[in-house]
Amino acid sequence: MSECPECKGQLVAGGIETVCDDCGLVVRTDDIDQGVSPSAHGPRRRGGPVEWAVEPTTVFRVGQGLGSQFNLGTDGRGRPLSAEKKRRLGRLRRLDKRMEARDRRLNEALRDVQSVGENVGLPTYVCADAGILVKQAAERRLPGGRMAWESLAAGAVLLAARRAGFPRETEVVAEYAKSTHERACAAARKIRIECEVVNEYAPVQGEALDDVLAEFDGLDVETVLEFARVGRHLLELADVEPVGPGTSRVAVAGAAVYAADRLTDGKTVTQAEVAEAASRVCPTSKGVVARYSRELHDAYEARYGRAAPAVVLKHERDGVRLG
Repeated sequence: MSECPECKGQLVAGGIETVCDDCGLVVRTDDIDQGVSPSAHGPRRRGGPVEWAVEPTTVFRVGQGLGSQFNLGTDGRGRPLSAEKKRRLGRLRRLDKRMEARDRRLNEALRDVQSVGENVGLPTYVCADAGILVKQAAERRLPGGRMAWESLAAGAVLLAARRAGFPRETEVVAEYAKSTHERACAAARKIRIECEVVNEYAPVQGEALDDVLAEFDGLDVETVLEFARVGRHLLELADVEPVGPGTSRVAVAGAAVYAADRLTDGKTVTQAEVAEAASRVCPTSKGVVARYSRELHDAYEARYGRAAPAVVLKHERDGVRLG
């Protein structure tokens, strides 16, 4: 690139930056100087420019803490701007302000990650990993509706901590993030699925299906084992399709139990019984169980047709995938 993309002016390379000689737009940055260096734009004294300390960049800030400044009065050499250049830079400044307003909430979420990580005693690199997950969630536009920034921060911390081998109690993380147990778990699952990191990050509620089955009374051992086998397969299917990405894994596990009951011989449990059992682990409603059990049932039939779960599981144990 030999000319400015905005004003077609001449580009000048100075230090680590390539700047337009006319409008002052920074076109390219080749490196980030982390050390102490004299600043040509800093305050001057008789002995020369004062050396400024460059603040280290950090993952816990949008753009790693680097920002923009627009001066509509003069260009990079102090010459007055023409009316056309003022209008052009004015448009750039309005766009920058809109982006700054959108990134302000992301900065707050990244500070939440730092605060929660420090309160639960996580190493800095684990918090940095959680910060990267929050940024990915922002890029996928996951915040909104019932999915608050605070919940996403809690979910990211839970995922990063479990991956690094420092698992923390969900209730504790949710309390420091000013969220709830149910929303923090739902956020963790949404990040895994929507950011496509299912294979990199283990689920926060890894034993959700077993926990739900343990809350049932009166089920014989054979039925429980069958629900566990089919339910685990349906939970994996729910992560791939995806089914209910913004719902906690316990809620989807309850839906998997009910769907497993409908896919196997005999009808053993009701939606109300499944919702009650799941709610003892994590708040869940009958409507959630009904909705996602239907979606799981439809996803299963779309992939395997009318094949019985026992046949599907046997083929997969033998290394033969159906569908």
